[in-house]
Amino acid sequence: MTGPAWITPDWPAPPTVRALATTRSGGVSEPPYGSLNLAGHVGDEPEQVQENRRRLRRAVPLPAEPLWLAQAHGTVVVDAACARAGVVADGSFSRHPGLVCTVLTADCLPLLLCDTGGTVVAAVHAGWRGLAAGIIEQAVRALGRPGRRLLAWLGPAIGPTAFEVGPEVRQAFIQQDAAAEHAFHPGRGDRYLANLYALARQRLARVHVTAVYGGHWCTVGDAERFFSYRRDGLTGRMAALVWLAPC
Repeated sequence: MTGPAWITPDWPAPPTVRALATTRSGGVSEPPYGSLNLAGHVGDEPEQVQENRRRLRRAVPLPAEPLWLAQAHGTVVVDAACARAGVVADGSFSRHPGLVCTVLTADCLPLLLCDTGGTVVAAVHAGWRGLAAGIIEQAVRALGRPGRRLLAWLGPAIGPTAFEVGPEVRQAFIQQDAAAEHAFHPGRGDRYLANLYALARQRLARVHVTAVYGGHWCTVGDAERFFSYRRDGLTGRMAALVWLAPC
């Protein structure tokens, strides 16, 4: 029996910071959720989701049950120390060891943050709506550290050759920052190909976060490793997790 497979962030985080992003492998869910679906809201059998979460906790091992959010493509970022599972939010942060900040994705961008001192961490769900609305800026404010003292890691998301959007998406970013134009390239008809990773890097740079790592996957193009809503429609979700190691 194989266990959960995951990606370890390639960032120079302090030793107190632990982080990972799961793939779709190592769980018990049946197609179309095969196999390590960690989301309870996509139609998978609840007992299979719970078994997948149990396997992840034991394989890592995690210091506590992750804080599972009810994500809404908004800008709410909650303190994991006082939030309950199912809270409507698209990010969480923690200054306390042993609390696991978590987001679920299947094309949207999972963004992990920590400070260079290893005293605070955050996990952010950043689709294009959240990016345009300011989820990154909200998360950085919640951490309470200057952007220059933060590290960011961009996890598996839809790549720039697969993310086709309408002109309204391009306009939503350009009207806030003209430089966002460089993250869009002409597609079919009036459509554009959007670079979600580039947009995230631009928004991070605006709040002085320039130590940015990761951002080279495409969930749509790698069906063996990743879930993709854009590719498959009915599918599972992967998790990106970050926490401070218990003393």
